[in-house]
Amino acid sequence: MGAAFSFGGGGWEWPKVRRLGRWRELVAEGPGRSLGQALGMSWNGLRDVDAIDGGRPRPAAPQARRRVVALDVLRGFALCGILLANVKPIAHRGGELGIEHASETTAAMVLHLLVDQRFFPIFSLLFGVGFSLLLESAQARVRQPRVVLLRRLLALLAVGIFHFVVLWKGDILTVYAALGLLVLLPSTWLPRRVVAVAAGVLIVLSVTLFGGWYSVVPGLFLLGSALVRYGVVRRIGSGPRTTAVLGLIFALAAVPTTVVQLRVGSSGPDTPAFRIAYPAAGLLAAGAYVCGMLLLLRTRLAGPLTAVFRPLGRMALTNYLTATVLVLAISGVVGDSDRWSVGGVVAVAAAVLLVQWMWSVVWLRRCHQGPVEWLWRWVTWWQRPPLRRPR
Repeated sequence: MGAAFSFGGGGWEWPKVRRLGRWRELVAEGPGRSLGQALGMSWNGLRDVDAIDGGRPRPAAPQARRRVVALDVLRGFALCGILLANVKPIAHRGGELGIEHASETTAAMVLHLLVDQRFFPIFSLLFGVGFSLLLESAQARVRQPRVVLLRRLLALLAVGIFHFVVLWKGDILTVYAALGLLVLLPSTWLPRRVVAVAAGVLIVLSVTLFGGWYSVVPGLFLLGSALVRYGVVRRIGSGPRTTAVLGLIFALAAVPTTVVQLRVGSSGPDTPAFRIAYPAAGLLAAGAYVCGMLLLLRTRLAGPLTAVFRPLGRMALTNYLTATVLVLAISGVVGDSDRWSVGGVVAVAAAVLLVQWMWSVVWLRRCHQGPVEWLWRWVTWWQRPPLRRPR
């Protein structure tokens, strides 16, 4: 399995990114949308919907139209890592490459340790967060909010099935939609304490018994939902000291766990120790990545990071799908993807991301959200939203 893809609140907003300077010109600002919507993962952006109540759209408050820069940046950052992990499996066309393929060379091992199982947990958490944010938005706007959620998940399931059947058997959207229907939707009737406890239990069981991968997704879904329901997401922009401490804990725990992964991995990927160390190291590294990025967004690097990652994150569902098409096109020209070196994989991923970044910047200057995001929102709320920005 290729590393698979791939965070309500009222007026809260991530503190304004400092020192953007001319970088701000590169980022399409305004009440646009993103994968947060694409994968149901935006904060105030998810509140910015033209929901229907009695057939009449109710405009969102002006505060709700502000986007949260940090979430878009995190989303775009994770998209880059996911593509790095998925390039060879996509080009392979069979849907999966065994873990042993990642350990043939030192460079491949480094890439494996930095990327595999490190980025898709971020999207799983974000999906759970976004689901609860959308529920809050729907509860404030429509009489049957869970119908809105049901339509959203069914639409994602349809997109995922198409992606799986036509393009790539390593698709994750189908899994997200199915687990959303089985886990997230029923959890909306449960108390938040039950959801939080269930999240912890499911994550521990996944790591200790099932070796991670898809089995960790339900727990991360519920963890993301619990973070919203306990108000943790509302405070994402405050308390940098807490973020730094958490990031340090994750990093310090990830290092020895990764060492164990390396040592026991030499005995084979099917050993019990490896099946625990591998997903545990991935989850800890993912936590360190998130904390590290949130801290960097409070420094002078905020401008460049925002300009690079935010456009990708705002159109992450569109970019996730088009990445498959682009990688397949490249592999069709270059051929023999099984012989691609690590440098070749990185070069292909960089080329795809560069095209997608340019496409995203140009598109978002003219439109509120990506094309697939726009269609998904239309189905979710059963009302056609505006696409083009007024001139």
